[in-house]
Amino acid sequence: MYFRSQKKLSQEVSINETIDTDRDGNPLTYIDIIKCDDTIADDIDAKIKLTKAAEYIMNGLNERERIIITMRYGLGSSPAITQRETAQKLGISRSYVYRIGY
Repeated sequence: MYFRSQKKLSQEVSINETIDTDRDGNPLTYIDIIKCDDTIADDIDAKIKLTKAAEYIMNGLNERERIIITMRYGLGSSPAITQRETAQKLGISRSYVYRIGY
């Protein structure tokens, strides 16, 4: 019985298993070889979150709130500006900009 169960595991290999050594004599493992610096999953996640945020801004806020958020955080093609600058441009109090943008 023991040998049958071990036969199933005989082809399994750990990704941390040492397979060779590098020039400096450090162990080289499978994870070192198959490591990938690909950020596709992170890029997709960021794009989904950005789409949801843009949808909320367009549909969930009134016109004045949309303008404040767009100016404050530099959405679209405009650069981000401070609370004070936003308040001065719109002729409103800085605390109102803070309440909307926070």
